[in-house]
Amino acid sequence: MSVARSERRPRGELSRVLVVDDEADIRELIDLTLARMGLLAECVGSVAEAKAALDAGPFQLCLTDMRLPDGVGLDIVRYIGEHHVQTPVAVITAFGSAENAVAALKAGAFDYLAKPVGLEQLRALVKSALRLPDGTADEGSALPGLIGDSPAMEQVRAMIEKLARSQAPIYISGESGSGKELAARLIHVRSARSAGNFVPVNCGAIPENLMESEFFGYRKGAFTGAEGDRDGFFHAASGGTLFLDEVADLPLAMQVKLLRAIQEKRVRKVGAVTEEPVDVRIICATHRNLRDCVDKGSFRQDLYYRLNVIELRMPPLRERVEDIAPLVDCILQRLCGEVPPRLTEAALKAMQLYAFPGNVRELENILERATALSSGDLIDCDDLHLEPEDSGGEATARGSETLDEYLNRLERLAILEALQKTDGNRTAAARLLGVTFRSMRYRLERLGIE
Repeated sequence: MSVARSERRPRGELSRVLVVDDEADIRELIDLTLARMGLLAECVGSVAEAKAALDAGPFQLCLTDMRLPDGVGLDIVRYIGEHHVQTPVAVITAFGSAENAVAALKAGAFDYLAKPVGLEQLRALVKSALRLPDGTADEGSALPGLIGDSPAMEQVRAMIEKLARSQAPIYISGESGSGKELAARLIHVRSARSAGNFVPVNCGAIPENLMESEFFGYRKGAFTGAEGDRDGFFHAASGGTLFLDEVADLPLAMQVKLLRAIQEKRVRKVGAVTEEPVDVRIICATHRNLRDCVDKGSFRQDLYYRLNVIELRMPPLRERVEDIAPLVDCILQRLCGEVPPRLTEAALKAMQLYAFPGNVRELENILERATALSSGDLIDCDDLHLEPEDSGGEATARGSETLDEYLNRLERLAILEALQKTDGNRTAAARLLGVTFRSMRYRLERLGIE
């Protein structure tokens, strides 16, 4: 058994896996599978034994059953999250126990396996876990493609780094043009699945009668025109990430089939009689409020809970006004090369006052149009064409903003301008704005300005 094997093999030469299960046959099955993969297993049967083993570690992976004699697997997941954050942990749940799997992922588990344990899925999970990045980035380094140093974007970066270390399904919320697909790609690139494919799918662009064959593939002769076998999106993304954009547009019948594929980690091609295992991480997004779709009956509640294990919110551009200037510089350089035109101070102020209902995508369109219409090296307000018919005028240029959101945006802009003029001196900025230092400090905290 594993203890004797542990004594015979030099510990420093092998990756070590902690297996926690009170059933001896399950421990032996996992132990033998790991040994054939060249890994060293240490098997224990309780929460207390697991904690003691972890403290005596280190381990490169922990596999734990959900039900244990002195507690539950979630106790171990939380203990690892508090004391051994570099150790990925996966839980083994009873067949069909979707609630336990979701709870484990939300608690910080890397992934889950359902009983009876499938050896193919076990091996795939272990391989993914042992390729995990160490989670340490160079201090101050920015993820490529995420521009801006606002508190909102710093939170997004930190969340992406955290999510890249997990296999949990992710729901990215945010308005159109706020960068949801970019965030999904960055999570994939930073994850252990980076060597696999990133497969983006626009769920609203696929005809309903073709959805099943597009997602799961088909066998030759399954329908008229099926002249050969074909893989679907799940097969193309196996070993990588499947990004379901505008997932709220999926019809209810397809939602049922998607739910089964996610839960069982297996798909059946159209025309096939057997299912095939797939190793896919699901990231989904939509500009609609998915919770509202559930309440209205257009989106299944059980699928919602399977997809929305962890939510990443992409902030709209109007909530990060301080990022507009660096975004403008980057976009102009991409559009015009090494010597791009510059925005006048008035033009930049107009951009910062604009609500941007189309977010970064709209900013790119505005600048592309401005570079074509401007003359010389400067882009002025007239070149931007932020006319009343486009923006609704300053009085109504709020897009979907509430009055409080609109006023907060203007207040943020005024404070940032004052801080810029005073080189970051809060006392001088407060004096410039005509408010007390105490009021200034309160406003900075409320608006999240550092």
